[in-house]
Amino acid sequence: MECRSLDELQKLLDEFIAQRGWEVYHRPKNLSMSVAIEAVELMEHFQWCDKDPEEFGEEEKKEIAEEMADVLHYLLRLASVLDIDLYEASKAKIAKNHKRFPVELAKTMKKSGC
Repeated sequence: MECRSLDELQKLLDEFIAQRGWEVYHRPKNLSMSVAIEAVELMEHFQWCDKDPEEFGEEEKKEIAEEMADVLHYLLRLASVLDIDLYEASKAKIAKNHKRFPVELAKTMKKSGC
């Protein structure tokens, strides 16, 4: 089954979890901790390297993609458990950041050395 929307992906993941009876383990605390744990596993791929995007090989990108998917899956499950629409939450956050960081100011900000 091919998914092309966040909603479809979330439903597919929820079905996967329900079929295995894993909902009992998917408490907000556990899911939020799992997001952090998977994010750390993603960070491990970049911990000691300073590569440009084009320098990553296909195998490295495959491993990175798997960790990114793990982070996304736990976020989607947390959203399901808490009944949060991540699409709407993301749109609201972008709108908030538009106000916090107007284009005029963003273009005049000095770049940091990191």
